[in-house]
Amino acid sequence: QVQLVESGGGLVQDGGSLRLSCAASGGNISSYDIDWFRQAPGKERKFVGAISRSGGPAAYADSVKGRFTISRDSAKNTVYLQMNSLKPEDTAVYYCAARSGIYYDVRGKGTLVTVSS
Repeated sequence: QVQLVESGGGLVQDGGSLRLSCAASGGNISSYDIDWFRQAPGKERKFVGAISRSGGPAAYADSVKGRFTISRDSAKNTVYLQMNSLKPEDTAVYYCAARSGIYYDVRGKGTLVTVSS
């Protein structure tokens, strides 16, 4: 059973950048579609972006399009979420989740991103 661990979160100033990692163990991350979600305090979880196992272009929520980039490093069994031009409203816990079919196989525990104004 594949497991996912997110890392790279932290405190950054408005306009700054962070790169989050979603590292897989117990399975090949390239066998899954990987989605990124975020959940701000007191709010519902929202889709951020996704990268497919087929290697096609990543998809993004409108709120992050042009600022966030998802990439995959198969050799490191890791998917990355590069976040640029961060805004205070990007503050949330960020999660990655793996799908081999319609439903999610597994989700990580998340990493907190805090953007100060």
